[in-house]
Amino acid sequence: MPRIFTDAADTFIPRRNLRHGPLPSMMVIMTVVTGLVDAFSYLVLGHVFVANMTGNIVFLGFALAGAPGFSISASLAALAAFVVGAALGGRLFVHRAAHRGSLLATAASIQSVFLVVAFVLATQTIDPSTGGYRFALIGVMGIAMGLQNATARKLAIPDLTTTVLTLTITGMVADIGHVDKLPAINARRGISILGMFIGGLAGAILVLHSKIYLPLLLAAIGVLAIALCARVASRTSGEWSKP
Repeated sequence: MPRIFTDAADTFIPRRNLRHGPLPSMMVIMTVVTGLVDAFSYLVLGHVFVANMTGNIVFLGFALAGAPGFSISASLAALAAFVVGAALGGRLFVHRAAHRGSLLATAASIQSVFLVVAFVLATQTIDPSTGGYRFALIGVMGIAMGLQNATARKLAIPDLTTTVLTLTITGMVADIGHVDKLPAINARRGISILGMFIGGLAGAILVLHSKIYLPLLLAAIGVLAIALCARVASRTSGEWSKP
């Protein structure tokens, strides 16, 4: 079997003694979650992301320039919530950093609570983009995604940041010609890009053609599944579990 397929398989069914153990497959699911959540926030709550802060900073510039459809307050709320979530992740690392599986399990458990709250809020109104629901949803989802991003940064699994793909795409193209880097890195990068695409596509289909709150339900279920899997994995140790 070509090495690129072996490396792709290792992302989902890792062999023993791999550096990151079972963590890459969980990060792929987190990447899908990002697509689901940002599909909901952008399509339902207006031109605002809760995971992609690069986009929000650009949107804030658009809003300040007076471009229609963009909101200064919504962009600032998403940025503020994301910062709170990232700070929460920073505090969590102080107590859980000794075992990467335990860290992910705790972070995902907390994140799933925020996503469940977002799901419940979204089911309580016909139009979540109006009134206090909009900012409540931006707040809880922004915190959840800030925590996720901080956790991914701490776990430091190459090419699986779960929220940012610009450098992933750049690296995939820039490394062409470096034969020693292509198989393992490009396999994981391709999976990461595909995961975000699938999440965004599924989220958009559900928002546009079904119940608008279903992307949040799927995201909450996905993160809760990761929390449970990481908790089981944290009962074991090895090279993958070390920071």
